[in-house]
Amino acid sequence: MNKPYRINVFGKAGCDKCKVLQGRLDGLLATPAWADFEKVYHDVETEEGLVDFCWAGCINPQRIPAFTVSRKAPDSDVYEPVPDTRPPSLDATRLYVQMGLQTDYSDAHKGVTTPAMITAVLEASRAPANA
Repeated sequence: MNKPYRINVFGKAGCDKCKVLQGRLDGLLATPAWADFEKVYHDVETEEGLVDFCWAGCINPQRIPAFTVSRKAPDSDVYEPVPDTRPPSLDATRLYVQMGLQTDYSDAHKGVTTPAMITAVLEASRAPANA
């Protein structure tokens, strides 16, 4: 691994929605259109995963699974969060501070993270305003 973009997925063992999100991301990342992204999974029920989750600092713990997007710094191997420069929205799946997505369990979304929602976040991560 060492691609320009990294998707940090936060989930836990035995979570069906976590499996669905991972499967959808794996399917997208297997296509040439998303070859510049890699996925790293963080199990929030492990010490290391929980520390990574805390460092993300912008995800509601009740909205797992979730993911953030980071970009490799041009002059190092360090990945930095991609800021979310999109206009404000009332969408509960948005993270606002950095590019990413969290699960909305309200009646509006019913905990479904669609491929279109995922793709929109990944596309926005590449946008010149976020470069």
